[in-house]
Amino acid sequence: MTPDALTWLPYCGPAPAPGDWRWNLDPLLLAGLVGMAALVFWRMRGTPRMLGLAATAVLVVIFVSPLCAISSALFSARTVHHVLLVAVAAPLLAWTVSIRRAGSLTLATAVQALVFWAWHAPAAYEAALSSDAVYWLMQASLLGSAVWFWIGVRRASAPSAVGHLLVAMVAMGLLGALLTFADDALYAPHLLTTMAWGLTPLEDQQAAGLIMWAPAAALYLAAALIILGRWIGPDRPVVRVDPTA
Repeated sequence: MTPDALTWLPYCGPAPAPGDWRWNLDPLLLAGLVGMAALVFWRMRGTPRMLGLAATAVLVVIFVSPLCAISSALFSARTVHHVLLVAVAAPLLAWTVSIRRAGSLTLATAVQALVFWAWHAPAAYEAALSSDAVYWLMQASLLGSAVWFWIGVRRASAPSAVGHLLVAMVAMGLLGALLTFADDALYAPHLLTTMAWGLTPLEDQQAAGLIMWAPAAALYLAAALIILGRWIGPDRPVVRVDPTA
C-alpha cells in the first residue's frame, strides 16, 4: 500500500516530531470544555459532580494535551485516544447523568460495536483525518454510542450488564486481533509519520491492535467483574442470639 499524494491535515494538526509536545489550544474547544466543567459544577452535587469533572478532565487529555497531536503521527496514539473516549470518559458521563430509561442494552451494545468498527475501516478513518467535520462526527458518534451503552449497563440487571460487557470486550478484542495480525499497514495517514518515532507503519498498527486486544478489552472485563462481585457480594455474617441474655 502506498500513500496518496494527498496531504493529510487532521484536526489535531500535522504529525509532530518526537519531543514536540504540542498542546491543542483551539479556542472553541477550550470554551466548550470550560463551559462543560462550569455546568457540571453548577448543576451537580456530590458524586455526580466529581464524576462529571473527571470526565471533563479525561476529555482535556484526549483533545487538548499533546496526545491530540501525537495521534496525528501514530495510529497507536489514536487508539489510546479512542479507548479513553469510549471506555473512560463515556462511563464517567453515564454515571453522571440521571436517565431512568436507556432502551435496549442489546441494541446499544450492537450500535457501539458497529460505530467503533466502522470508524476503524481505513476509508472512514482517512476521511476523519482529512476533514474537521468528519473528525467531529467520528468523535461525537463514538462518545454518544458509548455513553448510551454505559447508561444501559448502569440501568440493567447485574447478569444482563455482565453479559453485555463481555460481548463488548469480545468486540473490542476481535478488532484488536485483526489489526495485530494484518499483513499490511492499512491506514494511509500514518504511512509517512511513524518512522520518526522509531516504528514502521505496520509495527505502529500492531501496537494499536495490542492496545485494543489487551488493556482496552480488559476495561470491559474489569467492569464486568466489579458488577459481578457486587451482585454476588460477601456472605452475610450469621447473627447468633444468646437465649440466656
